[in-house]
Amino acid sequence: MMRKLMMAAAMAVFSTVAVAQTVPVDGEILKIDPDQNKVTVKHGPIKNLDMDAMTMVFAVADPAMLKAVKAGDNIKFEVDRVNGRLTVTKMEKKK
Repeated sequence: MMRKLMMAAAMAVFSTVAVAQTVPVDGEILKIDPDQNKVTVKHGPIKNLDMDAMTMVFAVADPAMLKAVKAGDNIKFEVDRVNGRLTVTKMEKKK
């Protein structure tokens, strides 16, 4: 009986925990630093990080993403905290 109560309590706790998910954001690439695997982006609000629109430097999860874009490109991208760093996890050039 005690085991069932503990399982029910654990399930209730885990079902109410909100999991932050990345959300696509529009931005413009201002600078690319392939040596540091970083990109400077002027972007709109990043809701999953509760961040207002601004210009920031981000790390990129996959350096190959930087080869598909150049300064001046408009992009749609996603950012998340990876090992404590704000990191672009997805990025695609807007058409």
